[in-house]
Amino acid sequence: METIHNDCAYCAKGDLLNAFAYPEGIELKASYLYVFREQSHPGRVIIASKHHVSEVVDLPLEDRQLFFEDVCHAAEALHKAFPDMKKLNYGMYGDTGCHLHMHLVPKYENGFEYGGTFEMNPGKTKLSEDEYKEILEKIKNAL
Repeated sequence: METIHNDCAYCAKGDLLNAFAYPEGIELKASYLYVFREQSHPGRVIIASKHHVSEVVDLPLEDRQLFFEDVCHAAEALHKAFPDMKKLNYGMYGDTGCHLHMHLVPKYENGFEYGGTFEMNPGKTKLSEDEYKEILEKIKNAL
């Protein structure tokens, strides 16, 4: 990242990131993969760009391509790590947190919210620190 934005969770990391993501991430080519703390959708992760930009079109073409390669690489790993997943949903938001990131949200047939749009943060399923680490290791092994 070029500039650290102290009010941005993805730039500053620490407590800001820890509020919604397991802070140990996996460094990819153009981004970091973080396990989302709310795990109503087992395996939900965030892919956050290494660059503090608001929109994907704000990235130079090469960085944009690398970001989407990271998304695809992470998606392949999630399919391996969570073989019961029926579908992977992709969401790009950031109305208030203007740092480019994408949510990868596994959906399971007959599982929570299957067949509908997911809630951003339903707050139903939180895990222990060891369980987050376990998910992270499972994904690392699948990458």
